[in-house]
Amino acid sequence: MYKMKKVSPMLDQTDVKILENLLRDGRLSGRQMARKIGVSVGTVIAKIRRMEQSGLIKGYSAILDHERLGYELTVVTEITVSKGKLLEMEKEIGKNPNVCAVYDVTGSIDAIAVAKFKNRKELSEFTKGLLAMPFIERTDTHVVLTTVKEDHRLI
Repeated sequence: MYKMKKVSPMLDQTDVKILENLLRDGRLSGRQMARKIGVSVGTVIAKIRRMEQSGLIKGYSAILDHERLGYELTVVTEITVSKGKLLEMEKEIGKNPNVCAVYDVTGSIDAIAVAKFKNRKELSEFTKGLLAMPFIERTDTHVVLTTVKEDHRLI
């Protein structure tokens, strides 16, 4: 399912196999992982620890079905910011618990935020809150009609 196309110079084939297996099932024990890829438990644990300490592995979490949790609306909001306050505004927007991602982008807009909401009222409050922030000139919000793919586990 997950196969790295190009291997980074900092990763060897064992690292790649560990990452592929973690992405498939982050609950695998060191012993299970070692058995699957044919190395010692100590090797697996040391390599995972090294990747965690280097920041390559940022953390672990479950993959949730947001719609089943009641988050019916996904939106992509384009944001235009003035007066050189882009990073400050992006950090502030990123603090909102409904926001899944904030991207600093090229083109005619400055940033894009992806967020999920349970209802239109929450979306309305979010949008009005953005527009009330200093230095945000305008927003353009797109409501997602169908999610074709949503998976950030790329390798």
